[in-house]
Amino acid sequence: MSFISRPPASEIEQPPAPEAVVVNDGFFPDVDPASVRDVARIPTSITPARLRAAILGGIMSAEIDLRQFAADCHAGGYTKLADVPADQLDGQSVQLIRYQRAIALFAKAELIERHRDFDTTSAGGNQADELSPSIDELRRDAIHAIRDMLGKSRTGVWLI
Repeated sequence: MSFISRPPASEIEQPPAPEAVVVNDGFFPDVDPASVRDVARIPTSITPARLRAAILGGIMSAEIDLRQFAADCHAGGYTKLADVPADQLDGQSVQLIRYQRAIALFAKAELIERHRDFDTTSAGGNQADELSPSIDELRRDAIHAIRDMLGKSRTGVWLI
């Protein structure tokens, strides 16, 4: 007879506890952290508290540009973004898809930007430099989603 030792139940990896939905303002939809984790490929090494803070940051960033849009929709009699007439993709309003995309992208950009502060060695500095374009691209794509919601052009012209 052979004996196989098993680790104590406390050491067996448990599935992550479900993360509470981030409740939004009522017009814009609530945000499910599990969905953001999935679509933005955010690893479980990012704690639920950090992800929640990044999602809140994303919501606040988007709200600045969408404040007037929401007010106009309310004035038009729409109480939720889901009620605003829009084309459908995969059975869902494109406006909802754009909003969720913007929040996930803003959150990921913030997490990458904040997460790189742990390694201050030369290698960490080089990696941070490599991540900067990625952060900018995530923010750009989030802004594109918001501009698409507003029906505005994505083109910007600057004088150098």
